[in-house]
Amino acid sequence: MAINKIVIGNEVKIDLTADTVTSASMLKGFTAHDKSGEIIEGSCSYDVDSSDATAAAAEVLEGKTYAARGKTFTGTMPNKGSVNGSISEVDGEFAIPMGFHDGSGKVSISATEQAKIIPSNIKKDVTILGVVGTHEGSEEVNAQTKTIKPTFDEQTVLPDEGDDYLSQVTVAAIPVTETENSAGGITVTVGV
Repeated sequence: MAINKIVIGNEVKIDLTADTVTSASMLKGFTAHDKSGEIIEGSCSYDVDSSDATAAAAEVLEGKTYAARGKTFTGTMPNKGSVNGSISEVDGEFAIPMGFHDGSGKVSISATEQAKIIPSNIKKDVTILGVVGTHEGSEEVNAQTKTIKPTFDEQTVLPDEGDDYLSQVTVAAIPVTETENSAGGITVTVGV
């Protein structure tokens, strides 16, 4: 039988009787004395206290396991590998999908749109995406002037086919007429 308590005179020098250490609560590979004084070896394989871990399954790669709060979990984050995309409009966006990316993916301007970004399509001395323009506007441009009648509805005024832009738009005044009526007053008519 092992010694678990030593008293010298009236003074307790060692008392293991109230100790709570067990093989299961002590890390594997370590030794200690239990409350009976017997030497025990730890059997717990935990190598970290994970009680304050904050990882969630969606933040760990799908199929991989992790320990948190004393339990083992399996990750659910999808492995997207190489993600590629293109943008084909000036206000276009590429939505990055949720998940792990291996860093080799790329997002670029679509090949069709890249082919349009050439010096002759850009005004001289204007730089767009690193391409310096050389276009000096020598082609014929048709400007149009227009007069439109006002309405009480919204109107969109565009150049006619064959014209490139509107150089001037004249909106006629809204007609207002006043006439005497049979009751001895004046009738005001707007917009006819």
